[in-house]
Amino acid sequence: MLQRFADWLAYGVLSLDAQSRLGSAVDFFIYDTIKILILLFIISSIMGVINAYFPIERLRNYLTKHKLYGLQYFFASFFGAITPFCSCSSIPLFIGFVKGGIPLGVTFSFLITSPLVNEVAVAMFLGTFGLRITIIYVVSGILLGMIGGFVLGKLKLEPYLSDWVKKIQQDSTAETEQWERDKATFMQRLPGIIHDSWGIVKGVLLYVIIGIAIGGAIHGYVPEGFFQQHMSQSNWYAVPLSVILGVPMYANAAGIVPVIEVFVAKGIPIGTALAFMMAVVGLSLPEATLLKKVMTWKLIGIFFGTITLFIILSGYLFNWLL
Repeated sequence: MLQRFADWLAYGVLSLDAQSRLGSAVDFFIYDTIKILILLFIISSIMGVINAYFPIERLRNYLTKHKLYGLQYFFASFFGAITPFCSCSSIPLFIGFVKGGIPLGVTFSFLITSPLVNEVAVAMFLGTFGLRITIIYVVSGILLGMIGGFVLGKLKLEPYLSDWVKKIQQDSTAETEQWERDKATFMQRLPGIIHDSWGIVKGVLLYVIIGIAIGGAIHGYVPEGFFQQHMSQSNWYAVPLSVILGVPMYANAAGIVPVIEVFVAKGIPIGTALAFMMAVVGLSLPEATLLKKVMTWKLIGIFFGTITLFIILSGYLFNWLL
């Protein structure tokens, strides 16, 4: 329904040519902006209800004080794998986790795996590349989330969260405690939950518009064959080059699988092609723009740098195994 509305607005109301680069970019921008804002409001409201009734501080304290031997990272990565979100669509849930005070490393595990692995991409992978490559990719995506989350968690990066997200954490805790003291009913809490959710949407609105505008421009104006031209050589630096070329892009896993199929058919090594895919779906300039509301640039740089390194290593491993 959202896609039909975006098509109607871009091609009907604005009379843009559906085959033109401008038309494609505007259609992409309208659809993704509306989708992410709706997701952000719904997920923020759901997390608000959870925070209002579920003792999130108890869960946070449990995760920080008990040794789970890495299971918390596995569960976060597995949850990311079964949620059908792209890198930007994952951010509303990531904000909800951060707002609830879940340890940052655990939330990063979700943020890393969620765009990399989902059921649609797995089905397409299975039909395109077969069972063996699909299993290796899915396991690698979950492991990447677990290892990345663990490493980032050990770096103690909480001080580099933005002042905005620290404030909503404090406000959420104070509001929940007040409700508990007053024994407020759900209907008494609901206006506050909706108000807080709308406040989060307003807080990130500008970043969503800028981020999706960048994604739309890339989606509509990057020439076909550009990346294939620069990745076609099977030399030692093809993998890091493919990752560097992929990071500025923006697409979901289902949208990029057919492109990877073409790359492999043209002779690009499977590991190089998969590293490009992981960089495109797992990291993007629109994602960095959205994350700026939640993190400082230093934290964004550490996050992107760490995951970029892991993706490059994964690409070399894929080329060796496959």
